Amino acid sequence: MSSLFDNYGFVSSGILNVSPREAYELCGKGAVIVDVREEYLNNFKIFDVPETLFFPISKLVQKLSELPYDKYLIFADTVGLRSKEAVVLLKDKGFIKIANMAGGIVDWERDGLPLKTNIEERLSGSCMCQLKPREGKKNGTVPCPPIQENKKCC
Repeated sequence: MSSLFDNYGFVSSGILNVSPREAYELCGKGAVIVDVREEYLNNFKIFDVPETLFFPISKLVQKLSELPYDKYLIFADTVGLRSKEAVVLLKDKGFIKIANMAGGIVDWERDGLPLKTNIEERLSGSCMCQLKPREGKKNGTVPCPPIQENKKCC
């Protein structure tokens, strides 16, 4: 049976990994990017493709039933690590039309692929748990991401 993912990417540990450029091409053919970055990380820069779904990795298990099982899904994050975790999880749950975007939005931007940017949501800080809005907002710091339960990242 033919697949939209045929002749794309490379397989590592049973997971299909596609480059950002391949992901962009696949989106033009109907694939959907699933951005698994936490909400506070996906407001500044997002993938500019026909369809993007936002499912933060911390809420993915609870929202599995909301993922379109019939579509080709490319999971993405900042650099491709959390998205790979998502693909492993979904593969175990029976999803087959799935791939990981190796390099995430960092390589996407480096390759000059289209992004939507909201400058009002830019963050700065020396560590994930010290991120603060950069453009004059006084909302305080962003909560430490759920890297490891009950542990801070710094």
